[in-house]
Amino acid sequence: MDVHYHAGPDLYRRRLTTGGAGRAYAGIDGWVVIKSHLGSTAASAWEARQEGLPVSGTVVLNELAGGVHPRVVEQAVCAHGPDSPARLVVHLPTLVGPAHRSRLRREPFHPLLDTDRWRGNRVLDDSGRLRRPVREVLRAVRDLPVVLATGHCDREATLRVIDEAARLDLPRLLLTHATHPMSGLTPACLARLTDLPGLYVELTALTLLLGHRDAQHLGEVVRAHPRVVFSSDLGQPDQPDPTGWLALSERWFKEAELTPGQVRAVTSLNPAALLAP
Repeated sequence: MDVHYHAGPDLYRRRLTTGGAGRAYAGIDGWVVIKSHLGSTAASAWEARQEGLPVSGTVVLNELAGGVHPRVVEQAVCAHGPDSPARLVVHLPTLVGPAHRSRLRREPFHPLLDTDRWRGNRVLDDSGRLRRPVREVLRAVRDLPVVLATGHCDREATLRVIDEAARLDLPRLLLTHATHPMSGLTPACLARLTDLPGLYVELTALTLLLGHRDAQHLGEVVRAHPRVVFSSDLGQPDQPDPTGWLALSERWFKEAELTPGQVRAVTSLNPAALLAP
């Protein structure tokens, strides 16, 4: 199960559409969660499932998509369908603050997509507290069939989201690429969060492919926290396709000295528990 795959249309050119990704993951007996920085993939995921494809969706709460607002989440939940076998994933904004420097070669999908124009407020206000719209979304998602994900929160914002999620007894929270330099969490920090039963930790193949982290780090994260989810964060035209991701993952798991049980947990059992309705 891949809980983080980019398909077009998106801010940038992608290898596959939602349907194409669904067919690719069906070919490897998998499940894929489609993400787009443009907003919601809920409707395209619903359409793909009507064709028998193993796809579920997300909504990213960027200003371009309506911003951090419960109505944006509710609309996506409705578009995702009443009988989805997987929860919709709701990402906090990914276009916030200064531009994130990426090592990827990225070609804009549309000439009008000026990312600087659509950069919104950070998750935290100037005093370091969660902004009111963020708190409202957290309260709303508590009662909806969704998973909240931290998007492109930095370390401080991620910790504040965790605090509020614990206070609200949020059923599920996914720390998006938690140990990426942008997010800034360490295996030691994750080890101190194991007593929060609904908290899941994402580690992505792209983080390894770009050299931000290595297989040894992957092993440290898996041994630090019981609910690690290994996803791809792929879909870029110059990065591996799903079959290539599987081959690379097998090598990384060996280098990380993961047991068969740990591999099954991070690739299947934990993602399934995260997405279960």
